[in-house]
Amino acid sequence: MDLFEENTHSAANLPLAFRMCPATLDEFAGQEHIVGEGKLLRRAIEADRISSVIFYGPPGVGKTALAMVISKKTGAEFNRKNAVSSNVAEIRKIIDSAKKYRQLRGKKTILLIDEIHRFNKAQQDVLLPEVEGGEIILIGTTTENPFFTVNSALLSRSQIFEFKPLSEEDILILLKRALADKERGLGGEKASVEDEALEHLARISDGDARRALNALEVAVLTTKPGGGGVRVTVKEAEDSIQKKAVVYDRDGDAHYDVASAYIKSMRGSDPDAALYWLAKMIVGGEDPRFIARRLVICASEDVGNADPQALVVANAAMQAADFVGFPEARIPLAQATVYVSCAPKSNAAYLAVEKAIQDVEKERTQEVPDHLKDASYPGAKRLGRGEDYKYAHSFEKHFVEQDYLRRKKRYYIPTDLGFEKKIKDWLKNLNS
Repeated sequence: MDLFEENTHSAANLPLAFRMCPATLDEFAGQEHIVGEGKLLRRAIEADRISSVIFYGPPGVGKTALAMVISKKTGAEFNRKNAVSSNVAEIRKIIDSAKKYRQLRGKKTILLIDEIHRFNKAQQDVLLPEVEGGEIILIGTTTENPFFTVNSALLSRSQIFEFKPLSEEDILILLKRALADKERGLGGEKASVEDEALEHLARISDGDARRALNALEVAVLTTKPGGGGVRVTVKEAEDSIQKKAVVYDRDGDAHYDVASAYIKSMRGSDPDAALYWLAKMIVGGEDPRFIARRLVICASEDVGNADPQALVVANAAMQAADFVGFPEARIPLAQATVYVSCAPKSNAAYLAVEKAIQDVEKERTQEVPDHLKDASYPGAKRLGRGEDYKYAHSFEKHFVEQDYLRRKKRYYIPTDLGFEKKIKDWLKNLNS
Protein backbone atom coordinates (compact mmCIF):
# COMPACT_ATOMS: atom_id res chain seq x y z
CA MET A 1 0.00 0.00 0.00
CA ASP A 2 2.90 2.34 0.78
CA LEU A 3 4.37 1.63 -2.65
CA PHE A 4 1.04 2.40 -4.33
CA GLU A 5 0.75 5.71 -2.48
CA GLU A 6 4.31 6.59 -3.45
CA ASN A 7 3.61 5.88 -7.12
CA THR A 8 0.41 7.92 -7.00
CA HIS A 9 2.24 10.81 -5.42
CA SER A 10 4.97 10.55 -8.05
CA ALA A 11 2.41 10.58 -10.87
CA ALA A 12 0.79 13.69 -9.42
CA ASN A 13 4.11 15.49 -9.78
CA LEU A 14 4.32 14.77 -13.49
CA PRO A 15 3.42 17.62 -15.89
CA LEU A 16 -0.26 18.00 -16.67
CA ALA A 17 0.33 17.36 -20.37
CA PHE A 18 1.86 13.97 -19.52
CA ARG A 19 -0.90 13.02 -17.06
CA MET A 20 -3.61 13.90 -19.57
CA CYS A 21 -2.15 11.74 -22.33
CA PRO A 22 -5.17 10.00 -23.94
CA ALA A 23 -5.80 6.37 -23.04
CA THR A 24 -8.15 5.63 -25.94
CA LEU A 25 -8.89 6.85 -29.44
CA ASP A 26 -12.06 8.51 -28.14
CA GLU A 27 -9.92 10.70 -25.87
CA PHE A 28 -7.55 11.62 -28.69
CA ALA A 29 -8.17 15.15 -30.02
CA GLY A 30 -7.44 16.40 -33.52
CA GLN A 31 -5.86 14.76 -36.58
CA GLU A 32 -9.28 13.82 -37.96
CA HIS A 33 -7.70 13.48 -41.41
CA ILE A 34 -5.87 10.34 -40.27
CA VAL A 35 -7.77 8.98 -37.24
CA GLY A 36 -11.32 10.17 -37.94
CA GLU A 37 -14.11 7.63 -38.22
CA GLY A 38 -13.49 5.26 -41.11
CA LYS A 39 -9.93 6.47 -41.79
CA LEU A 40 -7.26 3.90 -42.58
CA LEU A 41 -5.10 4.46 -39.50
CA ARG A 42 -8.06 4.33 -37.12
CA ARG A 43 -9.28 1.08 -38.67
CA ALA A 44 -5.79 -0.41 -38.37
CA ILE A 45 -5.51 0.59 -34.69
CA GLU A 46 -8.98 -0.69 -33.80
CA ALA A 47 -8.30 -4.00 -35.54
CA ASP A 48 -4.81 -4.23 -34.00
CA ARG A 49 -3.36 -4.55 -37.50
CA ILE A 50 -0.97 -1.62 -37.40
CA SER A 51 2.00 -1.75 -39.80
CA SER A 52 5.25 0.22 -39.62
CA VAL A 53 4.52 3.95 -39.63
CA ILE A 54 6.28 7.30 -39.36
CA PHE A 55 4.36 10.03 -37.50
CA TYR A 56 5.62 13.43 -38.66
CA GLY A 57 4.57 16.89 -37.47
CA PRO A 58 5.31 19.82 -35.13
CA PRO A 59 5.67 19.42 -31.36
CA GLY A 60 2.65 18.89 -29.13
CA VAL A 61 0.19 17.65 -31.74
CA GLY A 62 -0.24 14.06 -30.54
CA LYS A 63 2.39 11.94 -32.30
CA THR A 64 3.67 10.15 -29.20
CA ALA A 65 0.22 10.31 -27.60
CA LEU A 66 -1.26 8.32 -30.48
CA ALA A 67 1.59 5.84 -30.26
CA MET A 68 0.78 5.32 -26.58
CA VAL A 69 -2.89 4.80 -27.44
CA ILE A 70 -1.71 2.05 -29.79
CA SER A 71 0.38 0.55 -26.97
CA LYS A 72 -2.75 0.19 -24.82
CA LYS A 73 -4.83 -1.19 -27.69
CA THR A 74 -2.44 -3.73 -29.15
CA GLY A 75 -1.83 -7.32 -28.11
CA ALA A 76 1.75 -7.08 -29.33
CA GLU A 77 4.79 -6.56 -27.14
CA PHE A 78 5.46 -2.82 -26.91
CA ASN A 79 8.85 -1.13 -26.47
CA ARG A 80 9.60 2.59 -26.38
CA LYS A 81 12.95 4.26 -26.98
CA ASN A 82 14.11 7.81 -27.61
CA ALA A 83 16.67 8.20 -30.37
CA VAL A 84 18.50 10.86 -28.35
CA SER A 85 19.43 8.45 -25.55
CA SER A 86 19.31 5.08 -27.31
CA ASN A 87 21.95 3.24 -29.35
CA VAL A 88 22.46 0.28 -31.69
CA ALA A 89 23.15 -2.16 -28.86
CA GLU A 90 19.77 -1.40 -27.24
CA ILE A 91 17.95 -1.73 -30.57
CA ARG A 92 19.65 -5.09 -31.27
CA LYS A 93 18.61 -6.32 -27.82
CA ILE A 94 14.98 -5.42 -28.56
CA ILE A 95 15.21 -7.13 -31.95
CA ASP A 96 16.54 -10.33 -30.34
CA SER A 97 13.75 -10.25 -27.77
CA ALA A 98 11.20 -9.66 -30.53
CA LYS A 99 12.36 -12.79 -32.38
CA LYS A 100 12.08 -14.90 -29.23
CA TYR A 101 8.68 -13.42 -28.39
CA ARG A 102 7.42 -14.29 -31.86
CA GLN A 103 8.79 -17.85 -31.69
CA LEU A 104 7.38 -18.55 -28.22
CA ARG A 105 4.02 -16.77 -28.42
CA GLY A 106 3.52 -16.11 -32.12
CA LYS A 107 3.05 -12.37 -31.51
CA LYS A 108 4.74 -9.32 -32.96
CA THR A 109 6.68 -6.54 -31.25
CA ILE A 110 6.00 -2.84 -31.72
CA LEU A 111 8.98 -0.54 -31.30
CA LEU A 112 8.28 3.16 -30.76
CA ILE A 113 11.28 5.38 -31.47
CA ASP A 114 10.70 9.01 -30.52
CA GLU A 115 12.68 11.59 -32.52
CA ILE A 116 13.80 8.97 -35.02
CA HIS A 117 15.49 11.69 -37.09
CA ARG A 118 18.19 11.75 -34.38
CA PHE A 119 19.34 8.28 -35.45
CA ASN A 120 22.17 8.38 -37.98
CA LYS A 121 22.17 6.29 -41.16
CA ALA A 122 23.93 3.31 -39.56
CA GLN A 123 21.47 3.24 -36.65
CA GLN A 124 18.51 3.42 -39.01
CA ASP A 125 19.99 0.66 -41.18
CA VAL A 126 19.88 -1.74 -38.22
CA LEU A 127 16.09 -1.60 -38.36
CA LEU A 128 15.74 -2.36 -42.08
CA PRO A 129 15.84 -6.17 -42.23
CA GLU A 130 13.65 -6.58 -39.14
CA VAL A 131 11.04 -4.10 -40.35
CA GLU A 132 11.00 -5.71 -43.80
CA GLY A 133 10.81 -9.21 -42.34
CA GLY A 134 8.04 -8.25 -39.94
CA GLU A 135 10.03 -9.10 -36.81
CA ILE A 136 9.21 -5.67 -35.46
CA ILE A 137 6.60 -3.05 -36.28
CA LEU A 138 8.20 0.37 -36.20
CA ILE A 139 6.47 3.54 -35.02
CA GLY A 140 8.81 6.48 -35.56
CA THR A 141 7.92 9.99 -34.45
CA THR A 142 9.71 13.06 -35.77
CA THR A 143 9.32 16.82 -35.98
CA GLU A 144 11.54 16.83 -39.10
CA ASN A 145 10.44 16.07 -42.64
CA PRO A 146 11.19 12.32 -42.89
CA PHE A 147 12.03 12.64 -46.58
CA PHE A 148 15.06 14.69 -45.48
CA THR A 149 16.04 12.81 -42.33
CA VAL A 150 14.97 9.15 -42.59
CA ASN A 151 16.59 6.62 -44.91
CA SER A 152 14.63 6.15 -48.13
CA ALA A 153 14.79 2.37 -47.67
CA LEU A 154 13.11 2.68 -44.27
CA LEU A 155 10.54 5.12 -45.65
CA SER A 156 9.60 2.67 -48.41
CA ARG A 157 8.81 0.08 -45.72
CA SER A 158 6.65 2.45 -43.68
CA GLN A 159 3.50 4.47 -44.09
CA ILE A 160 3.93 8.17 -43.42
CA PHE A 161 1.25 10.14 -41.59
CA GLU A 162 1.58 13.91 -41.32
CA PHE A 163 0.20 15.47 -38.14
CA LYS A 164 -1.13 19.03 -38.32
CA PRO A 165 -1.13 21.74 -35.61
CA LEU A 166 -4.22 21.33 -33.46
CA SER A 167 -7.09 23.74 -33.99
CA GLU A 168 -8.12 26.14 -31.23
CA GLU A 169 -11.29 24.08 -30.82
CA ASP A 170 -9.27 20.89 -30.25
CA ILE A 171 -7.08 22.57 -27.66
CA LEU A 172 -10.11 24.03 -25.87
CA ILE A 173 -11.52 20.51 -25.57
CA LEU A 174 -8.27 19.31 -23.99
CA LEU A 175 -8.08 22.27 -21.60
CA LYS A 176 -11.66 21.83 -20.39
CA ARG A 177 -11.13 18.09 -20.00
CA ALA A 178 -8.03 18.72 -17.88
CA LEU A 179 -9.95 21.15 -15.65
CA ALA A 180 -12.73 18.61 -15.09
CA ASP A 181 -10.63 15.47 -14.58
CA LYS A 182 -10.18 14.82 -10.85
CA GLU A 183 -7.85 11.84 -11.21
CA ARG A 184 -5.32 12.99 -13.81
CA GLY A 185 -6.14 16.66 -14.25
CA LEU A 186 -6.89 19.74 -12.19
CA GLY A 187 -10.39 18.78 -11.10
CA GLY A 188 -9.33 18.60 -7.45
CA GLU A 189 -7.95 22.13 -7.40
CA LYS A 190 -11.36 23.85 -7.20
CA ALA A 191 -10.31 26.22 -9.93
CA SER A 192 -12.46 28.23 -12.31
CA VAL A 193 -10.98 29.63 -15.51
CA GLU A 194 -12.61 32.37 -17.55
CA ASP A 195 -13.61 31.39 -21.07
CA GLU A 196 -11.53 34.27 -22.41
CA ALA A 197 -8.49 32.91 -20.57
CA LEU A 198 -8.96 29.43 -22.06
CA GLU A 199 -9.42 30.94 -25.50
CA HIS A 200 -6.22 32.94 -25.07
CA LEU A 201 -4.25 29.80 -24.16
CA ALA A 202 -5.74 27.91 -27.09
CA ARG A 203 -4.95 30.70 -29.52
CA ILE A 204 -1.44 31.62 -28.36
CA SER A 205 -0.19 28.02 -28.05
CA ASP A 206 0.03 27.82 -31.85
CA GLY A 207 -1.56 24.38 -32.13
CA ASP A 208 0.72 22.86 -29.44
CA ALA A 209 -1.40 21.01 -26.84
CA ARG A 210 1.56 20.40 -24.53
CA ARG A 211 2.28 24.11 -24.34
CA ALA A 212 -1.37 24.96 -23.67
CA LEU A 213 -1.80 22.33 -20.92
CA ASN A 214 1.43 23.21 -19.17
CA ALA A 215 0.49 26.91 -19.24
CA LEU A 216 -2.92 26.08 -17.77
CA GLU A 217 -1.28 24.13 -14.97
CA VAL A 218 1.08 27.02 -14.18
CA ALA A 219 -1.84 29.46 -14.17
CA VAL A 220 -3.96 27.34 -11.79
CA LEU A 221 -1.18 26.35 -9.39
CA THR A 222 0.38 29.82 -9.10
CA THR A 223 -2.80 31.90 -8.74
CA LYS A 224 -3.66 32.75 -5.17
CA PRO A 225 -7.12 31.47 -4.18
CA GLY A 226 -9.79 33.96 -3.23
CA GLY A 227 -13.01 33.48 -1.35
CA GLY A 228 -14.46 31.06 -3.88
CA GLY A 229 -11.18 29.29 -4.69
CA VAL A 230 -8.74 29.82 -7.53
CA ARG A 231 -9.99 32.03 -10.33
CA VAL A 232 -7.87 32.36 -13.47
CA THR A 233 -8.47 35.43 -15.64
CA VAL A 234 -6.94 36.47 -18.95
CA LYS A 235 -4.16 38.24 -17.03
CA GLU A 236 -3.02 35.04 -15.31
CA ALA A 237 -3.30 33.18 -18.60
CA GLU A 238 -1.08 35.74 -20.33
CA ASP A 239 1.48 35.53 -17.53
CA SER A 240 1.53 31.73 -17.62
CA ILE A 241 2.21 31.35 -21.31
CA GLN A 242 4.43 34.44 -21.76
CA LYS A 243 5.68 35.10 -25.29
CA LYS A 244 4.38 32.91 -28.05
CA ALA A 245 6.94 30.36 -29.24
CA VAL A 246 7.44 30.53 -32.98
CA VAL A 247 7.57 27.08 -34.62
CA TYR A 248 10.61 27.50 -36.81
CA ASP A 249 13.56 25.13 -37.19
CA ARG A 250 16.48 26.64 -39.07
CA ASP A 251 17.64 23.17 -40.16
CA GLY A 252 14.29 21.54 -40.78
CA ASP A 253 11.08 21.58 -42.70
CA ALA A 254 9.73 24.89 -41.41
CA HIS A 255 12.93 26.54 -42.62
CA TYR A 256 12.16 25.64 -46.24
CA ASP A 257 8.37 26.06 -45.99
CA VAL A 258 8.59 29.62 -44.63
CA ALA A 259 11.26 30.60 -47.14
CA SER A 260 9.05 29.21 -49.90
CA ALA A 261 6.06 31.20 -48.65
CA TYR A 262 8.25 34.33 -48.46
CA ILE A 263 9.37 34.03 -52.10
CA LYS A 264 5.91 33.16 -53.39
CA SER A 265 4.37 36.13 -51.56
CA MET A 266 6.86 38.52 -53.17
CA ARG A 267 6.27 36.85 -56.55
CA GLY A 268 2.53 37.27 -55.97
CA SER A 269 2.96 41.02 -55.24
CA ASP A 270 1.65 40.75 -51.67
CA PRO A 271 4.00 42.89 -49.52
CA ASP A 272 2.03 42.25 -46.32
CA ALA A 273 2.29 38.47 -46.58
CA ALA A 274 5.95 38.74 -47.56
CA LEU A 275 6.65 40.90 -44.51
CA TYR A 276 4.89 38.39 -42.25
CA TRP A 277 7.03 35.49 -43.47
CA LEU A 278 10.11 37.72 -43.24
CA ALA A 279 9.18 38.49 -39.62
CA LYS A 280 8.72 34.80 -38.85
CA MET A 281 12.20 34.04 -40.17
CA ILE A 282 13.68 36.93 -38.18
CA VAL A 283 11.96 35.96 -34.91
CA GLY A 284 12.89 32.32 -35.54
CA GLY A 285 16.58 33.26 -35.64
CA GLU A 286 17.20 32.77 -39.35
CA ASP A 287 20.57 33.78 -40.80
CA PRO A 288 20.11 37.21 -42.49
CA ARG A 289 22.31 36.03 -45.38
CA PHE A 290 19.91 33.17 -46.10
CA ILE A 291 17.00 35.64 -46.26
CA ALA A 292 19.00 38.06 -48.42
CA ARG A 293 19.92 35.34 -50.91
CA ARG A 294 16.25 34.48 -51.38
CA LEU A 295 15.52 38.17 -51.88
CA VAL A 296 18.20 38.60 -54.55
CA ILE A 297 17.08 35.49 -56.43
CA CYS A 298 13.45 36.66 -56.43
CA ALA A 299 14.44 40.13 -57.65
CA SER A 300 16.19 38.61 -60.66
CA GLU A 301 13.99 35.60 -61.39
CA ASP A 302 10.54 37.08 -60.78
CA VAL A 303 10.97 40.83 -61.34
CA GLY A 304 13.76 40.72 -63.88
CA ASN A 305 13.80 43.44 -66.51
CA ALA A 306 10.30 44.63 -65.66
CA ASP A 307 12.18 46.66 -63.03
CA PRO A 308 15.97 46.15 -63.18
CA GLN A 309 16.30 48.39 -60.12
CA ALA A 310 14.82 45.59 -57.98
CA LEU A 311 18.02 43.57 -58.26
CA VAL A 312 20.05 46.65 -57.32
CA VAL A 313 17.89 47.24 -54.22
CA ALA A 314 17.95 43.55 -53.24
CA ASN A 315 21.71 43.32 -53.65
CA ALA A 316 22.19 46.52 -51.62
CA ALA A 317 19.97 45.05 -48.88
CA MET A 318 22.05 41.86 -48.90
CA GLN A 319 25.26 43.83 -48.42
CA ALA A 320 23.72 46.09 -45.77
CA ALA A 321 22.27 43.16 -43.81
CA ASP A 322 25.61 41.38 -43.84
CA PHE A 323 27.37 44.56 -42.77
CA VAL A 324 25.13 45.60 -39.85
CA GLY A 325 23.71 42.23 -38.74
CA PHE A 326 20.59 41.74 -36.64
CA PRO A 327 18.59 43.43 -35.22
CA GLU A 328 19.19 46.37 -37.60
CA ALA A 329 19.41 44.08 -40.65
CA ARG A 330 15.63 43.70 -40.49
CA ILE A 331 15.26 47.28 -41.81
CA PRO A 332 17.04 46.98 -45.21
CA LEU A 333 15.61 43.48 -45.62
CA ALA A 334 12.10 44.82 -45.06
CA GLN A 335 12.67 47.75 -47.43
CA ALA A 336 13.88 45.46 -50.21
CA THR A 337 11.09 42.94 -49.51
CA VAL A 338 8.47 45.64 -50.02
CA TYR A 339 10.21 46.93 -53.17
CA VAL A 340 10.44 43.49 -54.78
CA SER A 341 6.86 42.67 -53.79
CA CYS A 342 5.48 45.86 -55.33
CA ALA A 343 7.63 45.84 -58.48
CA PRO A 344 6.13 44.77 -61.84
CA LYS A 345 6.95 41.14 -62.54
CA SER A 346 8.57 39.33 -65.44
CA ASN A 347 10.32 35.98 -65.52
CA ALA A 348 11.20 36.36 -69.22
CA ALA A 349 14.97 36.45 -68.61
CA TYR A 350 14.77 33.41 -66.33
CA LEU A 351 12.73 31.44 -68.89
CA ALA A 352 15.13 32.52 -71.62
CA VAL A 353 18.24 31.13 -69.93
CA GLU A 354 16.40 27.93 -68.99
CA LYS A 355 15.50 27.35 -72.65
CA ALA A 356 19.06 28.13 -73.75
CA ILE A 357 20.54 25.70 -71.21
CA GLN A 358 18.07 23.04 -72.34
CA ASP A 359 19.17 23.48 -75.95
CA VAL A 360 22.86 23.29 -75.04
CA GLU A 361 22.27 20.12 -73.04
CA LYS A 362 20.01 18.31 -75.52
CA GLU A 363 20.80 19.58 -79.02
CA ARG A 364 23.96 19.40 -81.10
CA THR A 365 26.28 22.11 -79.78
CA GLN A 366 26.62 25.09 -82.09
CA GLU A 367 30.07 26.18 -83.16
CA VAL A 368 30.91 29.87 -82.88
CA PRO A 369 30.50 31.56 -86.32
CA ASP A 370 33.91 32.38 -87.87
CA HIS A 371 33.28 36.12 -87.97
CA LEU A 372 32.65 36.13 -84.18
CA LYS A 373 35.72 34.14 -83.23
CA ASP A 374 38.68 35.76 -81.50
CA ALA A 375 40.92 37.44 -84.03
CA SER A 376 43.44 39.04 -81.67
CA TYR A 377 46.26 36.52 -81.96
CA PRO A 378 48.87 36.20 -84.75
CA GLY A 379 47.69 33.98 -87.57
CA ALA A 380 43.99 34.41 -86.76
CA LYS A 381 43.29 36.06 -90.11
CA ARG A 382 44.89 33.16 -91.99
CA LEU A 383 42.28 30.92 -90.33
CA GLY A 384 39.46 33.28 -91.31
CA ARG A 385 38.85 34.38 -87.73
CA GLY A 386 36.89 37.63 -87.45
CA GLU A 387 36.54 38.01 -91.20
CA ASP A 388 33.52 40.10 -92.24
CA TYR A 389 32.68 40.95 -88.62
CA LYS A 390 30.62 44.16 -88.44
CA TYR A 391 31.38 46.46 -85.51
CA ALA A 392 27.96 47.55 -84.22
CA HIS A 393 29.12 50.99 -83.02
CA SER A 394 30.09 51.94 -86.57
CA PHE A 395 26.44 51.88 -87.65
CA GLU A 396 23.36 53.99 -87.07
CA LYS A 397 21.69 53.29 -83.72
CA HIS A 398 24.86 51.30 -82.90
CA PHE A 399 23.16 48.29 -84.43
CA VAL A 400 23.75 46.15 -87.51
CA GLU A 401 22.16 42.97 -88.80
CA GLN A 402 24.46 39.95 -88.75
CA ASP A 403 24.36 36.32 -87.59
CA TYR A 404 25.35 35.71 -83.99
CA LEU A 405 24.33 32.02 -84.07
CA ARG A 406 24.78 29.48 -86.83
CA ARG A 407 21.20 28.34 -86.23
CA LYS A 408 18.83 31.18 -85.36
CA LYS A 409 17.15 30.85 -81.95
CA ARG A 410 14.80 32.99 -79.93
CA TYR A 411 14.92 32.69 -76.16
CA TYR A 412 14.15 36.10 -74.68
CA ILE A 413 10.55 37.20 -75.19
CA PRO A 414 10.03 40.47 -73.29
CA THR A 415 6.67 41.26 -71.77
CA ASP A 416 4.63 44.49 -71.86
CA LEU A 417 5.19 45.10 -68.14
CA GLY A 418 7.21 47.90 -66.58
CA PHE A 419 10.60 48.73 -68.05
CA GLU A 420 10.53 45.52 -70.08
CA LYS A 421 7.96 47.09 -72.41
CA LYS A 422 10.61 49.66 -73.34
CA ILE A 423 13.04 46.84 -74.05
CA LYS A 424 10.43 45.13 -76.21
CA ASP A 425 9.71 48.31 -78.14
CA TRP A 426 13.43 49.02 -78.60
CA LEU A 427 14.11 45.52 -79.99
CA LYS A 428 11.11 45.81 -82.25
CA ASN A 429 12.32 49.18 -83.51
CA LEU A 430 15.81 47.80 -84.21
CA ASN A 431 14.48 44.93 -86.28
CA SER A 432 11.91 46.96 -88.24
